[in-house]
Amino acid sequence: MAKNIVPPVKGTVDFYPDEMALRSWLHAIVRTVSESFGYEEYEAPILESLELYAAKSGDELVKEQSFVFQDRGGRMVTLRPELTPSLARMVAQQENELVFPLRWWSYGPFWRYERPQKGRTREFFQWNIDLIGVGSPEADAELAAVAARFFEAAGLPPGEINVLVNNRRLMDAEFERIGIAENNRVGVLNLIDRRDKMSPDAWESYALEQGLSPSQFDEVCALLGDDGLWKKSDELVRFFGATEALGVSGYVKFAPYIIRGLAYYTGTVFEGRDRNQEFRAIFGGGRYDNLVGDVGGQAIPGVGFAMGDKVIRHVLEKYGCLPDLSRLRKPPVLVTVFDESLRLASTALAADLRSAGLKVALYPAADKLAKQLKYADRIGSPVAVVIGPDELARGEVAVKQLAGRDQTSVKRGEVAGLIERMLAGA
Repeated sequence: MAKNIVPPVKGTVDFYPDEMALRSWLHAIVRTVSESFGYEEYEAPILESLELYAAKSGDELVKEQSFVFQDRGGRMVTLRPELTPSLARMVAQQENELVFPLRWWSYGPFWRYERPQKGRTREFFQWNIDLIGVGSPEADAELAAVAARFFEAAGLPPGEINVLVNNRRLMDAEFERIGIAENNRVGVLNLIDRRDKMSPDAWESYALEQGLSPSQFDEVCALLGDDGLWKKSDELVRFFGATEALGVSGYVKFAPYIIRGLAYYTGTVFEGRDRNQEFRAIFGGGRYDNLVGDVGGQAIPGVGFAMGDKVIRHVLEKYGCLPDLSRLRKPPVLVTVFDESLRLASTALAADLRSAGLKVALYPAADKLAKQLKYADRIGSPVAVVIGPDELARGEVAVKQLAGRDQTSVKRGEVAGLIERMLAGA
């Protein structure tokens, strides 16, 4: 990088056209899947009061991972690190006007101040989708089905990708059964969440530091190996029955080691993982029945999940599911400028083609035609249009299909239809 170019802020992302095309493709799948389940799009502010997150999110998120600053009025604000607290605030503000249940989704930018690494940047885009006002396991299953249908639409089959599910109330009941004191349970949840991040010996030592006895540690290990534990939870029995009816049971699996870190989850929790668990969670979420009440509203039940754009990009790449960029970008038709005397004729032709619904770029100068066609090739234009003095005199336009170097002359009024047929056959 040249020394006189100011570098981007660490952890942010430049979206050049290829990357933007991928982002838009992902957004389009998110939109299609969300709307297919009847969810409506919404958005919340980029800036929020720090108080909202300080009261509703974990200390690590607020104190270590948020971009926090004081505005000119002396208020402490933050770039949003997540969306669920904003959603809860929005629902609480208009809960008497809203029609429940709410099915809302959003896709937008977020910021977390953490060390950039593979699958994690400080600026990222995230899909958030929530069902507010229903407290049933069937509602939880609907969100799991939304995630499964997203994977299906993106070309990721069952078996390669799983929606892993657990239930906080089930785990709490099991902790009580084996005699773990209530004030130690958050520590045990954190212990389980760290299992794959530590060596077995270090993990056992950490467990004993959390106040577990050796026998309790053995019981916790047994819980984490019990694939049939879900049958002891009426909620999960209903949940898995609903996922079967929704046709996504191939994606959904019980996993007693799925805990989720945020403090506001109250029931079912779930994560998306690739088969080999090579990456961090693709998405995560669960039931949060207290959150709207915590921001001043009524105690309205909710369930939802969030999926960032970084990990899913790596997963799609691993499984060969990223789309062909040449088909995504769809460069415009190029209208050339034969010479200065015909600039306005080319300008008018470009305007007519746009009115016909085509994407059209007008070359900005009367350069040599070979240079203009080379430019069209380099940007990937499928078609270039030439209107020279001979074509103008005959009321025609020359259309060049650049891939095969074929050229056809047609009447001025027929050019849009010809280009549309060429593009349809490309």
